[in-house]
Amino acid sequence: MQQLARRLFNSNIKKTLQHSIQKPSEVISLYKQTKENAKQRFFYADTLVQAEKTPFEVIHQQDIVTVRYYPPLECDSIQVEDGKGGEFTVDVNKEAFETPLVLVSPLAVNMYIYDLFPQRSLVKYLRARGFELYLIDWGRPGWRQNHFAIETYITDLMPEMIAKVREHSGKQQLSLHGWSFGGMFSAAYSALDKDIKNVALIGAPCDYHANGELGVQYQRISRNLRWLEKRTGWRVHNTKQRWWRSPGWANSMAFKLTNPVGSIQGYMDLLKNLHDEEYIISHATNGAFLDDMVAYPGAVIQDVIQFLWTDNIMAKGELPLRNLRVNYSDVTANLCLITGKQDPIVTTDCGLKLFDLVSSVEKHHQEVKGGHMGILSGSKSTVDIWPQVADWLAARS
Repeated sequence: MQQLARRLFNSNIKKTLQHSIQKPSEVISLYKQTKENAKQRFFYADTLVQAEKTPFEVIHQQDIVTVRYYPPLECDSIQVEDGKGGEFTVDVNKEAFETPLVLVSPLAVNMYIYDLFPQRSLVKYLRARGFELYLIDWGRPGWRQNHFAIETYITDLMPEMIAKVREHSGKQQLSLHGWSFGGMFSAAYSALDKDIKNVALIGAPCDYHANGELGVQYQRISRNLRWLEKRTGWRVHNTKQRWWRSPGWANSMAFKLTNPVGSIQGYMDLLKNLHDEEYIISHATNGAFLDDMVAYPGAVIQDVIQFLWTDNIMAKGELPLRNLRVNYSDVTANLCLITGKQDPIVTTDCGLKLFDLVSSVEKHHQEVKGGHMGILSGSKSTVDIWPQVADWLAARS
């Protein structure tokens, strides 16, 4: 890998020399800039990261879980990427909507994803649109949180976090916005809390066996584990929770392996663009999210394997809870579901099954271009997704 990087670095310099042979002073300057950029990216990447620049306040903390509040923006307008290398202006709405909005984050990710770049910040955009904005950050589970199950988040932690949002905002009715597992948490919680008015789901799973190529693998796992249970009575919940803990580095690797070619190409492009300071800043910021994912508690992985992969209980209308029997038919909130055409982690068929199970009268689905991360914070999400979701929520807030 080092030899490949060295060859690409030298190739980059040679191309620069070939195109700039008439201006040796510029060649020397560019060579120095490329070396400095490489040094910054590979050894001091944290100094390049542009994420989490939008101010927030922590209004509540329980153990590792916190609730953030994003206060009103002081400026009159913000600049947002347009997905084509330019920007557009969004005027800041100084009057907040009646219904506050709570972002429910998934597990395994850090919060950079919601505030990735100053011009591509979902929290800044939603705040500018006029939403009283909160975010639930599940924190970084250590070994002492290995007992956290899916039920822990939905029935123990979320009620307290939501209660603190209501106390802070003075409003009873709320809207939820959940991406990936955060979408599952949001839909499930709305079955327990009838004052959740609107739920915007981004890449939220439901039918794991209808999940494209991954769904085929889940079905194979299901057949094998059901065969084992039938003959021995063994279930994954019979084992120790700590055995199933998935560390952050493993989650980062698994996420990248959903698109291995793209991951390798990203580093190849970095080596080819080391002379471009803006490029390495962008690469370092994206890398700060992708390379610093968070662990899954062992009990959560047990639930994923047994309830979601093996039993596929959500496709049958049941919530993945160990002790409480609640069905998706108890969901009555307005639902908006965004799915990605190129999303290998949660396909449209996987997510859309939810609409067959809930009692909601108003259900809106939109399939858009993009992968699992792209439909939340990709460069084109600012035009293709954010405004549509914000408009849908605004009309019901």
